[in-house]
Amino acid sequence: MKLDAHQHFWRYSPREYAWIGGDMAALRRDFLPDDLAREQLPLGFCGSIAVQARQSLAETEWLLRLADENERIRGVIGWLDLCSPELSAQLEHFAPHAKLRGVRHIVQDESDDAFMLRDDFLRGIAQLTQWGLTYDILIFPRHLPVACGLVQRFPEQRFVLDHMAKPRIRDGLTEPWAADIRALAAFPNVLCKASGMVTEADWERWTPGAIRPYLDVAFDAFGAERIMIGSDWPVCALAASYADTIGIVMDYICGLSPAEQGQVWGRTAQSCYHLREEP
Repeated sequence: MKLDAHQHFWRYSPREYAWIGGDMAALRRDFLPDDLAREQLPLGFCGSIAVQARQSLAETEWLLRLADENERIRGVIGWLDLCSPELSAQLEHFAPHAKLRGVRHIVQDESDDAFMLRDDFLRGIAQLTQWGLTYDILIFPRHLPVACGLVQRFPEQRFVLDHMAKPRIRDGLTEPWAADIRALAAFPNVLCKASGMVTEADWERWTPGAIRPYLDVAFDAFGAERIMIGSDWPVCALAASYADTIGIVMDYICGLSPAEQGQVWGRTAQSCYHLREEP
């Protein structure tokens, strides 16, 4: 089973996707399920997990409608207002949907580096556990110590680190990122997505060799059983094709046992997000 654990969809508008800046012209168009299927089918992928790209309840509604219409969308990581006193009502509305498998907040854009330790945010995370939803952690390397502070408070909650916390591949820096990744991986309730690497490298001159040291750290820290492959499509298109993006991890894991490869390709994501068997 091959499952892309991290990708996005959108109908582009400058107002809704203001984060798509001047150097991202390739992303200023619609990216929808049929577009992704054309990339995935030649590589044998059976589906994907769609992840929010806007912080709105409308985004979550839209992704769940797409998932209802497309069996290849195996799960959705949506957005709910974790800091809102209305979160309980939002969860009662959205959580029963079979394909809502988790929630994400774009913490990397928050001005407060300790945002994840705010009392209102912590109260929100506490409610996810009751509904069996994961929380995807989207941060920069400087936030990793704060992430440790978050996950140690919730040993029963599943957390997934997106994009390996975006290490500074372009600058060739591994520390203190590597030490902080190992500290986070020490918590058994945290998993990691091997995703988003090409856009943290030099978009024009990246090589698999430049990325490999960061995969070495992540696989050593988490083990294959806690790592899942993700493309970060269509954002990856800024630096590489879908096939080349996936190929980085595919080539890296070719020396692992068949069981370990199966974990990375899809079984880890299936177990973590409690996905039904492939259609």
